[in-house]
Amino acid sequence: MLQFGNTQESGMATTLTSKGQVTIPKRIRDTLGLRPGSAVEFSVNAAHEVVIHPPRAAEGGPAAAARDRFDAVRGRADVPWRTDALMKLLRADD
Repeated sequence: MLQFGNTQESGMATTLTSKGQVTIPKRIRDTLGLRPGSAVEFSVNAAHEVVIHPPRAAEGGPAAAARDRFDAVRGRADVPWRTDALMKLLRADD
């Protein structure tokens, strides 16, 4: 049984590949907000059911915090220099 919010739905079958990979059904990806490249966490509960958790930035530990810090500012630099002009400046003889 799959549980979405307070409702339960019948399972969605998928096939395990020889590399141990499975495709997460679209309905589940959409519900959890998973996109290509999203980090996910798996756990097994007391009933031996596999639980998949969506990304949690606040609980990711130091590595995730560092990644989030850089992701937050990526592409936001307001630098007037073009790469070629900066390289010319840095390589200029005094």
